[in-house]
Amino acid sequence: MDHATLIEQAAHSIIANSGIKPPASEIVTALLQSEKTAKQNKVNYQFNQFLGKWRLCFITGTKKTRQRAGIIMGAGRYLPPFVKINLSYSQESLTPDTPNNEGGKMENSVQVGLMKMKVYGPAKFLPKKNILAFDFTRMTIEVLGVKVYQGFIRGGEKSERNFYQEKVANQAFFAYFFVNNSAIAARGRGGGLALWGRDS
Repeated sequence: MDHATLIEQAAHSIIANSGIKPPASEIVTALLQSEKTAKQNKVNYQFNQFLGKWRLCFITGTKKTRQRAGIIMGAGRYLPPFVKINLSYSQESLTPDTPNNEGGKMENSVQVGLMKMKVYGPAKFLPKKNILAFDFTRMTIEVLGVKVYQGFIRGGEKSERNFYQEKVANQAFFAYFFVNNSAIAARGRGGGLALWGRDS
């Protein structure tokens, strides 16, 4: 089975709650191969390919090493079905200077039981590097569907105003290497890998 099919199968197993999951070690290998292939083929994506809602399905950790290799992959694992973490991208503008077709809003929501927490803020995409930078500037908390908090977090109002002028090197980001209609995968700034499946 090729690496793209394995990645899609892993995402589908969580979205459909099928219980048929490829071994985690095989998914880590498939993600690394996909990343290598994307770099070799100089694949470029566009921000509109990310629009919609994606559910986090699989993550890897990282291990620090004193060797020159730097960051090495830790073990990969599927997220348990009772933890629902969604990532959403939209072209909704939170600031007046959002670049056309290159940015918008990014939202990360976590639902456990009756509580749902959502953090969101501006996002921008650099097609030449397939990097999607973001900043979580606002938060909403709901319990039993009732909103108990909504507002800026961690100096979010100022960060939001300055977001598109800030250098990506100083921001959180995902470097995407696998993007299609059913799944997306990226390496985070900390070195770990993540896989999401389309949830809507």
